Amino acid sequence: MFAMNPNSHETGLVQELQSISGLRVKVSEPLARYTSIKVGGPADYFIDVESENALAQLLSLLSLRGMPFCLLGNGSNVLISDLGVEGVLIHLVGDFKHAEWHEQANESWVEAGAAQAVTQLVRQAARRGYGGLEFAEGIPGSVGGALVMNAGAYGSEFEKVVDTVYAMTQQGSPLQFNREQMRFTYRDSHLPSGTVVTRVRLSVHRQESSKVSMKVRELVTKRKSSQPSGYPNSGSMFRNPPDDYAGRLVEAAGLKGKQIGRAQISPKHGNFIVNLGGASAEDVRRLMELARAEVNAQFGVVLNPEVKLIGRWPSAKAE
Repeated sequence: MFAMNPNSHETGLVQELQSISGLRVKVSEPLARYTSIKVGGPADYFIDVESENALAQLLSLLSLRGMPFCLLGNGSNVLISDLGVEGVLIHLVGDFKHAEWHEQANESWVEAGAAQAVTQLVRQAARRGYGGLEFAEGIPGSVGGALVMNAGAYGSEFEKVVDTVYAMTQQGSPLQFNREQMRFTYRDSHLPSGTVVTRVRLSVHRQESSKVSMKVRELVTKRKSSQPSGYPNSGSMFRNPPDDYAGRLVEAAGLKGKQIGRAQISPKHGNFIVNLGGASAEDVRRLMELARAEVNAQFGVVLNPEVKLIGRWPSAKAE
């Protein structure tokens, strides 16, 4: 994010945005209800985008005006400042939540919109008798977000199933990346800066529905036994360092159960921070900094955040 001139809050801009079919525009929209950890201040402009045509027009307009924007998927893996977000926050809905399943000769695939929830896609695959996506059952975000960060769980990652990525530039021009054109590393897909993912084609394979469903249920049980439930959270807070686990290091540092304000490092898993009710984003951020400092002091390991900080921060720069 970049700073936006406060004078850009003007009726003319709102009217321009509202003239684009397929957009729903809200000014100074509180964001806590859109995030999985249930914290976050307002966005200057919060825009629901229902179609690729509307998105292309929106991006073109923002580019012409020189206005900054960021995207919000299902609201996991992000921490939004209590002071809110400058500029435009784009929220894909409508067509971007659809998935189409295809078979041709010996090939099967699903083309999923960027806003499609990963867990819903996994369960659709199980019902339809497609295997290959079971590992993603534990990923709480959207398909677009999971692709951008090369999300993974249970020994696999998105790079293993990605075939084609459809996207747009910051100006709204179409982009397409085949698997051979992409480079994946741990928690990163290395897409060009400013790329807005719209759809992702994922490879799957035919498999008996009952067997896929059984595997998904096994992973659901495994996730529930090891990860916190009952309180809002953003998912894993830190990336795992090489040959180790962030949660293990936080626990070894004696921080499980540590609380600042109404935010707490989960007593169940050291790499999760939960909102006990009424937590602020600053409470969460301070817990993250405490965990990083203690792990570094005790073990000489620097934990890198997996959660993205977004917005205006009083004492830390957004990442």
